[in-house]
Amino acid sequence: MTVLAAAAAPPAAEPSCYSSVRNEWWCWQYVVDRREEITEAGVQHVGITLAAIVLAVALAFPLALLARRTRRLESTVLAVSTGLYTIPSLALFPLFLPFTGLSAATVVLALALYALTVLVRSLLDGLRAVPEEVRESAIGQGVGPTRLLLRVELPLALPVFLGGLRVAAVSTVALTTVGALVSYGGLGNLIQHGVARNFRAELLTASVLCVLLALVLDAVIVLLQRLLTPWTRGSTV
Repeated sequence: MTVLAAAAAPPAAEPSCYSSVRNEWWCWQYVVDRREEITEAGVQHVGITLAAIVLAVALAFPLALLARRTRRLESTVLAVSTGLYTIPSLALFPLFLPFTGLSAATVVLALALYALTVLVRSLLDGLRAVPEEVRESAIGQGVGPTRLLLRVELPLALPVFLGGLRVAAVSTVALTTVGALVSYGGLGNLIQHGVARNFRAELLTASVLCVLLALVLDAVIVLLQRLLTPWTRGSTV
């Protein structure tokens, strides 16, 4: 009976493009078969990237304002924020492990510090680009320091700051992959696995998705800039 069943069974299907027999770079069947795994990695990648950018922006604002208000601290703030980018991720990530453990928070904190290199300087440059006569005019109309900052200086500084944000966002998308060191690298986890197993389809798919994610995030920031700064639409972004 077993022999008859085996004889009646259909012939084995041809090996797919990511089987042990075939190891192709581009394999749509891999995307279909592993879509849940890819989606989970992509969602994690987006979440870590956005959290790091939001945290970096929240840290960059007070640091840039402090540097502008106190000139003696400016060189120190810029030196520290720039120096953080020179620390290798292999050295920076372990510094947070005693406090955050093997968690996404470790990656978010490290990436936020890396982004400060661009964000602090771009915000400071944007605030300095505000024409002095605009400030004097606002002060002459009775505008206080807080309103001057929020309603005059920051809106005029947005084009420069958002330009820096584009650079920081794209670099953060790339650096998020390094989070695979602590198992929270989003698409970087797939890249690491693909390299370790010589899994070409996995490696290429995750890499392409990283590039697409960076392009989409950059386009979103460009659109945000156009919406928030309509007076710059006639200029080159």
